[in-house]
Amino acid sequence: MAVDGGLHTGRDVVMAALLGADRFGFGTTALIAIGCKMARQCHLNTCPVGIATQAEEMREKYFGTPEMLIQFLTHVGDDVREILASLGYERLDDVIGRADLLTQIEAEEGDRWRGVDLSKMITRTLGGPAHVVQERNDRPGSPLDDGILEDIGSVIEDGGTFRGSYEIRNRDRTVGGRISGRIAMVYGNAGLPPGSIDLLFRGSAGQSFGAWLINGVRLNLVGEANDYVAKGMSGGEVTICPPPGSRFLEQKATLVGNTVLYGATGGDLFIAGGAGERFAVRNSGGRAVVEGVGDHACEYMTGGVVVILGDTGRNLGAGMSNGMAYVLDEYGDLASRLNHDLVEIQSVTHAEDIELLKVMIERHYERTGSRRAQELLGDWEEALPKFRKIAPRPVPGQDDPMSEVRRQLRSLEEEVGLVNGAVPVQARNVPSAPSLTTP
Repeated sequence: MAVDGGLHTGRDVVMAALLGADRFGFGTTALIAIGCKMARQCHLNTCPVGIATQAEEMREKYFGTPEMLIQFLTHVGDDVREILASLGYERLDDVIGRADLLTQIEAEEGDRWRGVDLSKMITRTLGGPAHVVQERNDRPGSPLDDGILEDIGSVIEDGGTFRGSYEIRNRDRTVGGRISGRIAMVYGNAGLPPGSIDLLFRGSAGQSFGAWLINGVRLNLVGEANDYVAKGMSGGEVTICPPPGSRFLEQKATLVGNTVLYGATGGDLFIAGGAGERFAVRNSGGRAVVEGVGDHACEYMTGGVVVILGDTGRNLGAGMSNGMAYVLDEYGDLASRLNHDLVEIQSVTHAEDIELLKVMIERHYERTGSRRAQELLGDWEEALPKFRKIAPRPVPGQDDPMSEVRRQLRSLEEEVGLVNGAVPVQARNVPSAPSLTTP
């Protein structure tokens, strides 16, 4: 059992252990140990000690070292040992689950909790061990990634290419994660050339489809996916579209769950349909095109580009300190759903903004065959005035607001050059992935 929240001292650790905890997470106190001053302005990009900010001039002020955290946790450990010794125990494992060592404090007459009875909570459990007795709690069966890696064989180490087609079910979680990990073990963060590992899936994907994806991996899903699609991705590409011949309108159908693109630092995501809440939360470099989102989209976003070709929920752009979003405002009411604390809404009139927006939509159509994208590109002159750009308000001393747009355009040009210049290597004998373009 893992526990966190409000752990500050060795006494907190022992108390949690007595109630059954095996693992202990330190958050705020660990942050303070490495220099956080609790200014409570993490979302403003103006952290005075340079921890929660993307501004280089602020990050230069940071003075923390790993040794500061090591010293804090060492003192917590010493505190735990002293408490255990006072109780007559040598190891923390010996007291895990020993809730009978706790005593309820007697309430005073005026205490609001005087009627609370904790006797059933502080009774020693009977039966098996009260602490964890195995290193891992693996799910039964073999993960889908393991089977794909067997098919891939030595292609990753040889620097070749591979195409495969697979059925997927919602019990298949974190598909692509182990594949990316193996690539990273060989090539580090650089990964492989774009599209080296090209996989097609049909069905309903479980949580975290495409999580931690790395350069060189392309995942194509015909179907739908649960929460956390592309979580923490640093490169590669994920495309999701409905099955060919679907009768519903893509932008009105939700194809992915909540918290998609969470904490991504790179890569591309194309969804020919809608997404749930908190789309692109804490995104710091990923690019995405989606055809509708729920509440709190682009929350705490610090980089990257998001294009929304449909409806949005409320609180768009809350805590957004960098990056940009281009949103189709068909009914002229987008401003009412925007969180105006940090961002501003603009018409898309700058030539570089227009180029980036159009390139993103063109890539979306190429990857997914989206009818929505096709309609917008087919009447671009009429569609363009309906788009709005959401970006943080300029801060004196920071980079030119258009610098991020130019950086994204350069990155897209480099990727196109890599794809066009890649030398294909014979893939293994696996069925080719058919085109995803819908009629």
